[in-house]
Parts: sequence; C-alpha cells; structure tokens
Amino acid sequence: MLEIHRTHRANILNHAQVEEPLDWHGWSASKLWNVANYHSRNVWKDTGEIPDHGELKDELKGHTKYKGLHSQSSQRVLEELAESFNSWKEKRKSDNRANPPGYRKKNYYDSQGRRVHEEHPRSTVTWKQNGIRHDATNNRVRLSKGANHKEHPKAWEYILVEYETQPGVSVENLQQVRAVYDKAKERWELHLVCKNEIETPNAPGTETAGVDLGICNFAAVAYSTEQADLYPGNRLKQDGYYFPKEIAKCDDSDGEEAARLYNKWSERRTHFFHSLAKHIIAKCIERGVGQISVGELAGVREAKDGESKNWGRHGNLNLHGWAFDRFTNILEYKAKVKGIKVVEVSERDTSKTCCVCGREDDNQRVERGLYVCEECNAAFNADVNRAENIRLDLNQSNSESSPELGGDRSTGWLAQPEVYLHDLSRGFQPRAEVVDCRP
Repeated sequence: MLEIHRTHRANILNHAQVEEPLDWHGWSASKLWNVANYHSRNVWKDTGEIPDHGELKDELKGHTKYKGLHSQSSQRVLEELAESFNSWKEKRKSDNRANPPGYRKKNYYDSQGRRVHEEHPRSTVTWKQNGIRHDATNNRVRLSKGANHKEHPKAWEYILVEYETQPGVSVENLQQVRAVYDKAKERWELHLVCKNEIETPNAPGTETAGVDLGICNFAAVAYSTEQADLYPGNRLKQDGYYFPKEIAKCDDSDGEEAARLYNKWSERRTHFFHSLAKHIIAKCIERGVGQISVGELAGVREAKDGESKNWGRHGNLNLHGWAFDRFTNILEYKAKVKGIKVVEVSERDTSKTCCVCGREDDNQRVERGLYVCEECNAAFNADVNRAENIRLDLNQSNSESSPELGGDRSTGWLAQPEVYLHDLSRGFQPRAEVVDCRP
C-alpha cells in the first residue's frame, strides 16, 4: 500500500458564527510570529547564528503569545519562521541587501507622520491531529482554542466549524486543518489535509529518463526512447526580478502590501513547480518510463573549498532563489503515485562528457546552450546532453550493468528538443502555442 496526502479546500457554512474566534487565532498567530521574529533577530545580532525551530519552542513555550494558539499550532508558526530565516540566510550569500523575514503588521500614521496604531493581519493557523475532532458524517470539525481565548485556560473549548467541499470529495483520515483568510473575499476558508492509502501502482514501463535542473532552462529531460524536452525557467526569472522591485517600492517593507506580494510570488512559484512536475510525469507515462534519474544538487552552491561559488550578480540571485530540492520532492511524490521510481545520481562530469562517444573535454561546451564533440563531430543542446548523461549515470559507467555510450545513435533529438513554456492558465504548452496566444 502507498500512503499519500491530499489537500481539499472547503467553504465554511457557519462563517458568521466562527469568524470572530478565527480572527482571534489569526491575530494571535501574527503576534507569536512577531515575538519569535524579534527574538531571532536579537540572537542573530548577538551571535551571528539563527535559532532553529527547536530552540524557538524551548525559549517561547512559556510566553503569553505562545498560549494564544493550541500548542501544536504555535509550534507550526515557529517552524515556518525558522524556515524563512534559513532561506534568508542562504539568500544573503549572494545579496547582502536581502532583508530578514518581516514583522506581520501594518502601521498607521497621523498627518504629522506619527504612528498612531498598528494592525496585525490574519495569519494562517494550522491545527494538527491533537487539536482536531472530526465529525465526517455531518461535515463538521472541532478546532481547539488557545488557552488565552478560553474562559478558563484548562477548559475544553473549541471552534465548531461546519464545512462544504466540492462535490464528490470525501474527507477521511483528517491529519491537519489550516484556516486561511482570503483577503479578496474577506472570509476564512479551510484547507483539509487527509491521509489516504492506495494500492501501489505498477510502473508504466521499463524505459528510463534523466532530468537535469538548471537556471536558464529549469529542467531538461532526456528519455531512452530518444526524445528530449526542455523547460525554460523564464517565468521564474521574470518573477524573481519583478516582485523584489515591487516589494522595495512599498512604504513599509514589513507591511500588508509587502506581505501580499511575497505570498503572490510564493504561490506563483509553487504553481510552476507543480505544473512542471505534472507535465513531466504525464510525458513519462506516455513514453513508458519506470525510473527517473535526477541530478543530485546537494552542495551546488558551494565551491570545493566550502565557500560559496560566484556565478555573477544575476547568476547568484537566480541560484540562491533556486528551490531545486523543493521541486525534486514534488516530482518524487507525483511519480510515486504513478508507480515511477525517482533516484538521485551524481552530476559529476556530466557537463563536459559527450553522451554519444563518452569523450571528456572541458572545452567542448563552446557556448551556453551548445555542446560540440570534436571526437565524433556531434553537436547538440548542452542541457539535454547533461540530462542524457544523468540518465546513463556516468559515475556507474565502469560497471558491467551500466548503459554503454557510443553506438549508432541519432543526435537530432539531442540537438532539437521539444520546448515547453509555462502558461499561467493552461500549464506547460509547446512553445509555438504559447507564443501564438500572446497579444
């Protein structure tokens, strides 16, 4: 059996009755975030280190703001903050101007520029299993209140939410509930995370595929059926330049407008990753792929001496915002559901080795996207060459069971892969179709 998790969005039917307590908990989550943020900044300033989520929990579990939520909900807020600080620390390696995670508040000023008050936004609140009681028969869920919002701290009080999902959706084995405030609709909604078990599916076939992840081309995929696909990262790069500039224009970099832009940027990136993984898996099923080899990118940001590599100003910004590990996890999950195995293989020497004859030469990559082999006189796309070498797993090339390089192989598909561009409304489409639909 295969264990999978599904997230279902649900409307709240008794919104008028539960809006106020959900508001309290959304504000409490923002206040706890701010307290933990202030503590983390002070630790960074004093020691140069960032406290992890375990240290934050130990430090703040007795704080009054921690008690504004159920204990597991408070823990999730601190985990999210620790993740944000770690991302900021990575980004600082390429951009010293990067700001740490902001405070969740919006300041209001009088005509003389004096701050008169501040307002906290309604943050997402997560309840885990210990804070949930689910009534699947009546589509109701009980969400435990934080101690600060009970008449007595130890009283058994909860928010009883009646929900409605899309037709045909059955909510069973509920593991987690997230209350998310929709600013456009000015109302709360629930995200219900359920655990399901399905029969482990059979692999679609015995063919193999290799995936090379990059910056200009986010992914290049080579198939043993002598086909290749290329997925440019233009959409991610455009967002990576646009959103930081728009955030910098905000009067308050920690304010509500900046937070809205950050959230939109994150949602677009997540949508890109899921769309790409879905498209690759669909192509793998179509071509009978049973195993996908992905280049192992751990340590790609560091040079051999342990210091960060210098890829140039724009290259550094792209690389340190490059969530390759997150995409690999999404790809692996979607592949597993379809019976496809995903393995990570070393990328060593894949960029300088000809996938046709096996010759190694640092000078054969004559341009950014062109690879020319002087030995066999082959010319093809450099990223596809890397993807094909990953599929062949060069580091196992000395073993008897490894695929052999060479032979009478056509290089047309290596030189002219199918190119897919990301369309926000339709996902990945062939380049000609995306270009044609533009005004």
